Amino acid sequence: FRMLYDVKGRFLIHRIKKEEASYKLCRVKAVKVVAKGIPTITTHDGRTIRYPDPLIKANDTVKFDIASGKAVDFIKFEPGNLAYITGGQNCGRIGIITHKEKHPGSFDI
Repeated sequence: FRMLYDVKGRFLIHRIKKEEASYKLCRVKAVKVVAKGIPTITTHDGRTIRYPDPLIKANDTVKFDIASGKAVDFIKFEPGNLAYITGGQNCGRIGIITHKEKHPGSFDI
C-alpha cells in the first residue's frame, strides 16, 4: 500500500502492484558536497543519496530504488510538469505547474 492524501487532506490508502512497491518517490530538499568532495542529495524523508545525477536540483523528485538504495530516475520541478500538493490548504490536489516565483534571499515558490 501507499499512503496518499485525498482532496480534503485526509490520509488515503492506495493499493499498489508488486513492481511499484520496489521504488519510492522522494522530493529533493538539498544538494550539497560533503567531505572529500562527494556530491549528495537529501530527500524529504531524511535519506542521503551519494553521487546523484548532476542535473538533479532542489525541489526535483527522485525515483528511489529501495533494494539498491540508489536514485534511478528524476523529474524536474519546472513549469508544465504535474505536481501533487502535500501540505497546506490545497493538500491532496494534483495540478500542472504553471510558473515558479523567485524570491531573492528567500525560498522559490
